[in-house]
Amino acid sequence: MGEIILPRRMFLWCMSVIYLSAFVSLYVQIPGLYGNDGLLPARRQLRYSGKPLSEQLLTSPTLLWLGPRLGLDTYTAMELLCLVGAALSFTATLVEAFRDSVVFFCLWALYLSMYNVGQVFLYFQWDNLLLETGFLCILVAPLTLIRGSRGVREHDRVTFWLVRWLLFRLMFASGVVKLTSRCPTWWGLTALTYHYETQCIPTPAAWFAHQLPVWWQKFSVMGTFIIEIPVPLLFFSPLRKLRLGAFYLQVLLQVLIIVTGNYNFFNLLTLALCLSLLDDQHVNFWLRKTQKTSNEDSRLWSWLCYLLELAVWSLLVFGSIVCFDLQYGTMKNVITSRTAFTYHHFNQFLKTVTIPCIWIGVLSLTWEMVTAMFRCACITGFLRRFCGTVQWTLFGAATAAMFTVSLVPFTYIEYDSNTRLWPAVRQAYNLVDRYQLVNSYGLFRRMTGVGGRPEVVIEGSHDGVSWTEIEFMYKPGNLSAPPPVVTPHQPRLDWQMWFAALGSQNQAPWFTSLVHSLLQDKRDVIELIQSDTSKYLFNLQPPTYIRAHRYRYWFTEPKADGSYPQRWWRRVYEEEFYPVVNLGNSFLESMLNQYGLKDKSPPRMSKTAVARAVRWVRSQVRGVPAHTLIWTLIACSATLCLLRGLQNRDKRTERTPLPPEDVAPVRGQAEKIPDGFSDQCGKSDEQMIAEEEEEEEEDGEDSQDEVGEENKDSAGDEGEEKEEEEDDEDLSE
Repeated sequence: MGEIILPRRMFLWCMSVIYLSAFVSLYVQIPGLYGNDGLLPARRQLRYSGKPLSEQLLTSPTLLWLGPRLGLDTYTAMELLCLVGAALSFTATLVEAFRDSVVFFCLWALYLSMYNVGQVFLYFQWDNLLLETGFLCILVAPLTLIRGSRGVREHDRVTFWLVRWLLFRLMFASGVVKLTSRCPTWWGLTALTYHYETQCIPTPAAWFAHQLPVWWQKFSVMGTFIIEIPVPLLFFSPLRKLRLGAFYLQVLLQVLIIVTGNYNFFNLLTLALCLSLLDDQHVNFWLRKTQKTSNEDSRLWSWLCYLLELAVWSLLVFGSIVCFDLQYGTMKNVITSRTAFTYHHFNQFLKTVTIPCIWIGVLSLTWEMVTAMFRCACITGFLRRFCGTVQWTLFGAATAAMFTVSLVPFTYIEYDSNTRLWPAVRQAYNLVDRYQLVNSYGLFRRMTGVGGRPEVVIEGSHDGVSWTEIEFMYKPGNLSAPPPVVTPHQPRLDWQMWFAALGSQNQAPWFTSLVHSLLQDKRDVIELIQSDTSKYLFNLQPPTYIRAHRYRYWFTEPKADGSYPQRWWRRVYEEEFYPVVNLGNSFLESMLNQYGLKDKSPPRMSKTAVARAVRWVRSQVRGVPAHTLIWTLIACSATLCLLRGLQNRDKRTERTPLPPEDVAPVRGQAEKIPDGFSDQCGKSDEQMIAEEEEEEEEDGEDSQDEVGEENKDSAGDEGEEKEEEEDDEDLSE
């Protein structure tokens, strides 16, 4: 693999942007989720028992334990940590020196602190993925803030390899779990006929994707399996073009998911991981920069690589045709497909390839480490070579340790392979599990909403007779409201409402807290539903009664004449989800007591200068939609980076030296000027004046001679013209 300087820089910049999105998105929702009047106040997660700080950090690794020492309550400390994380990540997007190991360690520690008190609203796979990727950034990023350190190190390819390994684990497991779950929609290749309308927060493009014919949806499911299961094996291919092909296939899948669904920063994070498949040569190709290429490779070797690449892609296509029984129907001009293997066949395949996948990772990592070792040996200078070797040893050991520990969650996809791991590896995994350094993944394991998308609709009333639906900003509710586009923001209450609709209200204790907060007219919670509280239908007077019903939602279909319907959704009533309650209702009180949601002690309000500053910042952004705030910050950062890049390009253009043919005359003139000055040095003023007068006289004589010569030339020219005229007259006669 070639140099990875540019992909590594791009990866670190993308991670800064993703951290910025994550911190800002969470910051906007902290009051309603974890504030003193929030759904699940964070202060209940931390019990200050007077234990030493080190013991508290081991029990629950979060910086919020420092809150009382700074005179801050838990809620204010959470906001402060989010603001610090947003400020650091925003600075890192602008200043390359801040894309540093120390900065990324701070960002990882800050987000881990939020995660450990976030409860159900932060228990998503993309939060785990961000923490794991963020920890890898600590190893990948340079120590540029330390004076004398270098931005490029010999072991960079070793640590950057961990990013590729994480991408492989993510994609391979995401494809495998779809089949090991035995979900009939995945096995029947019909999952996408339900996915677009049943996903948590679809986009407007999802409506159009849902209207595609069934044969195309099946073909798309087959393509998803191919991209997620066999293609990730090409991540470790020694052939560069195979890795690039795998890169573009992964990008295609992620872009399609972004277009049709709002999955916050998850797909952007996956795209950032895909950068580990690139090298400087391909990035320069994007930038249209010429790069010197060596002609050392023989034509025979080039043809051999080409044939191997062609064989791999041909085998992939042939395997797809066989495994999914692809056939082209000439009568209807459609491609038919079905799963041509059984669960037993796939389970045997999984047992066969899981351990070899681990050994492929071992060989690939070994190659990178050996290559980096030789790079260290080639460093000139004893001290530099010694420092490079020490760094290679430390970072190589850290990389090997991370790879070894990651085998535990990776082998969760196959039980027999997991049981064959050494007990010491499991013990190491248990030690670091609380820090979310490595995790297991597997998205869309089962397709929900096959019989229609379940959706909980909350209704409020003043008299218990006439009811009004409470509309959320993002989740489906109003049949005529178009689906939103909110990426990379994650409205965490809307997401949990989607999960709550899949079960009963007993499986979502926070829902009782939501009902109680709406009855009490708590503004922080209402802003989770509508950031502009004037659009909240009970803005002037809180509802006296609240209830919730479950509906089944479906996308509407185009009309028979091909025109679009006026509504995006249609729905059917299913059942009651939450009974009618009001403040003081016995059922509501019993549920609050059962889940421990009633405050037993009044919350403390911090009055320090830091707390007042944090509250002032909150007052400035209150009411601004989170996705608008995030995209504004990203646009500002991208604009400033673009302007800086253009400015640096202009400076480089000004510094560009002149061509050799232009430099020579200039040098000649520059050499003559000092000679003239050297002749005049040491002469008196009278001598210089006399010489100037003599030069003027000589110039006058020369000018007279030149005038005389010009007159002679002009007279000669007139004579020649007369002779030519006479010759012309003779010719005419």
